[in-house]
Amino acid sequence: MERRESAASCGGCVLAVAGASVAALVWASSERTRLHMGGGFEGEGTDYSVLLTELPLVVAAGAALPALACALLIRVLRRRLRATAAATATESELHE
Repeated sequence: MERRESAASCGGCVLAVAGASVAALVWASSERTRLHMGGGFEGEGTDYSVLLTELPLVVAAGAALPALACALLIRVLRRRLRATAAATATESELHE
């Protein structure tokens, strides 16, 4: 049981890193970001403050979403295992 939880926890961390990376790449490739980072005519409209305001929020959201999904999955699996164990214990008591 403990090995499954460790594997699921490691899987959650891997998903969080992957989610943060994908979110940052999607953010960087968006048209809105290109305009803020100097995509306008002769650098018109360049605003590097998006690196301090938007990027950390995008990365945090990209990391949090898969981690929350993994935590929810672990919780559901634990409840199912407990319910199965309780049902098995009840059946074995009835047969004795």
